[in-house]
Amino acid sequence: MKVLILNGSPRKNGNTALALSEVRKTFVEEGIEVEYFDVGHLAVRGCIACGRCGELEKCVFDDIVNTLAPIFRECDGLVVGSPVYYASANATLIALLDRLFYSTPYSKEMKVGFAITVARRGGTSATFDELNKYFTISGMPVVSGQYWNSVHGMLPGEASADEEGMQNMRTLARNAAFLIKSIRLGKEAYGTPVREARKRTNFIR
Repeated sequence: MKVLILNGSPRKNGNTALALSEVRKTFVEEGIEVEYFDVGHLAVRGCIACGRCGELEKCVFDDIVNTLAPIFRECDGLVVGSPVYYASANATLIALLDRLFYSTPYSKEMKVGFAITVARRGGTSATFDELNKYFTISGMPVVSGQYWNSVHGMLPGEASADEEGMQNMRTLARNAAFLIKSIRLGKEAYGTPVREARKRTNFIR
C-alpha cells in the first residue's frame, strides 16, 4: 500500500513541508509506503486544452507531470499540500494537478485523497475547498480529520507550534491509512462499485 505526497510549496523546508512531514511519519508508522515529491519550485506550465493527451495517454508537455503519472497510478492515495496565496493554492501546484488529473487515462476511483493548507492567518478554508475538487470529481474518497485541514505559521518552523494543526495532520494520516486498508479488504470481498456508462450533458445544446 502506497501514498503519493506532493509538496506544493516552493520552499522545500518550509512550514508546508513541516506539516507534510508529520503526515509522512504517521503513514510510515501505519505501514503505508510513501512517495514524496517537492513540486512547488518547478517550472510547470498550465494546461492548454490541446486534447493531445487523449491520443498520447500522457501530457504533450513532458515534464514532472508525466513522471508522476505512473506513480500516481500505482498509489492507493494522494496527499497534496500547499501554502496559501490570496486564499488560493500555489499556481505551480494547480497547473500540475490540472494536467495530472486530466491527462492520465486511468481511473482514480477509490484512491483516497486529502489536501492540507498552510498560512500565516487566513485563506486556508478557501484553498482547502479548491484542492478538494480534484478528488471529488474523480471518484476519490476524501479523508476527513478532526478540524479543517490547516496548519498556521509564517516564519520557517513556526508550524510546529500549532499543536492542534499538527495533531490533525497525524489524525488525517491515520484515517487515510484506515480507509486505504479498508478499501483494499472491501475490493477483495466485494469488488468495486458498478459504474453506469458515462453520460455527458452540456448546459447549452
